[in-house]
Amino acid sequence: MLQEVRKGEELDKNKISKFCLENNLISNKIEPRILQFSNGYSNLTYLISFGKTNFVLRCPPKGAVKKGHDMYREYKVLSKLNNSFAKAPKTYIYNDDLSILDRPFYLMEKIDGIVLTAKEVGNRKITAVEFEQISKEWLSTFIELHSIDYKSVGLGDLGKPIGYVDRQIEIWSKQYKAAKTSEIESADKVIKWINENKPASKQISLIHNDYKYDNVVYRNDKWNEINSILDWEMCTIGDPLMDLGTSIAYWTMSNDHPVILNGLKSPTVLPGNPSRSKIVELYCEQTQTKLDDFVFYYVYGLFKIAVIVQQIYFRYKKGLTGDKRFSKLDKYAKVLSDTAWQSIQKMQIENLF
Repeated sequence: MLQEVRKGEELDKNKISKFCLENNLISNKIEPRILQFSNGYSNLTYLISFGKTNFVLRCPPKGAVKKGHDMYREYKVLSKLNNSFAKAPKTYIYNDDLSILDRPFYLMEKIDGIVLTAKEVGNRKITAVEFEQISKEWLSTFIELHSIDYKSVGLGDLGKPIGYVDRQIEIWSKQYKAAKTSEIESADKVIKWINENKPASKQISLIHNDYKYDNVVYRNDKWNEINSILDWEMCTIGDPLMDLGTSIAYWTMSNDHPVILNGLKSPTVLPGNPSRSKIVELYCEQTQTKLDDFVFYYVYGLFKIAVIVQQIYFRYKKGLTGDKRFSKLDKYAKVLSDTAWQSIQKMQIENLF
């Protein structure tokens, strides 16, 4: 959803206009109207409007960990993919001259359609039958993404697939410790467990690493086509089951922990959406993947999200952002870690509380 730019996250309109003119994106220097997309907790996203000419600007927040906010990575992925994968938005230009914005950024096309944020869903009367179609298209597009021949589109050097699982566990464990603001016993237990229960990768593919309802754009309310996938900054080459694990960790259900349902719930809690187990079952059927259980991947996904929200809370506590939405994220980091430990204890991915 669009809103006025939050205090402390303003852009210099004059510099943006000059930059666009000098790079032939507009023909006359005029002051743009700038609005901010309100959903999302990660990179900042703005709508830059020069009359009828629109661009979307993506940049990291102040004080962000570079590893998870790599604008050039996202720009590169989209620029390579757009030629052969229509669901990747078109890009225009990348800039790392810090005199413009004090951070790297890139401009891409504005995508029209419907993004199923919690607010958007609240404004619509979506039936259970519609959610069946929505989830079906969501999963189909996810599998389509994983089937992309990443080498043929020029992304063979995007990541190092060998040792991917080990590196992810090491990276997220280190980032958690770096952003820790209090002791979370369950997080320490989860780190130990995932290190001791690492599975061997079954396959390698292009993976998105943040694929969820509010990162896809449905063409219209017939819900039978996703015309774009957003937020590619963590895209890499790796194990698609790790990607699915993150998505399933975001896939909240109506009997999940009350704290999660109060602040981190997804529209997946509504009638018509399949359970987490059903999504995994359908994914494995459609990709012909044999899997004994999904607990490791779900636990990994929960821990990864816990680290992400802890990092955001760390930036808030340090005064690097004044966004009040972030003031209680440390509590969510704890509950996500507690949920991961509960999943390990029960060896299942739902009905945990």
